Amino acid sequence: TEIYTLSLHDALPICNPTKVTRSRFEIEQEGLVSYLEFETDGLGWMTIWHTEVAKGLRGKGIGLELVTTAFQYAKENSLQVDVICPLAKHILETHPEFKPLLGKR
Repeated sequence: TEIYTLSLHDALPICNPTKVTRSRFEIEQEGLVSYLEFETDGLGWMTIWHTEVAKGLRGKGIGLELVTTAFQYAKENSLQVDVICPLAKHILETHPEFKPLLGKR
C-alpha cells in the first residue's frame, strides 16, 4: 500500500465578501504531484477550474479522490459549487451524491 498526502494550499477562511481566493488540493505519490485548482469568492461559491493527474498516476483513482475532496470541502464550508473542469463534470454524472452542492447562478 502506498501512502499519499492530500493538502490544501493557500485557502483562506471566507470572511471578506469581495475577495477571490485561488487554491488547490494536491496529492503527491511516487514523487509526482497531481492537483485540483479551485477558487472561492467570499459569497458562498466555489468554482472547480481544473484537475491535473500526473501522467504516471492516471487510472489509479487520484482524480476521483481530488474531486471528492473538493466537494467535501465545499460541503463542510457551506459552499455552492460551480464546475468548469471536465473531469469534475464527469465525476458528477457518476456520483449523484455531489449534485445537491451544485449552485444555480
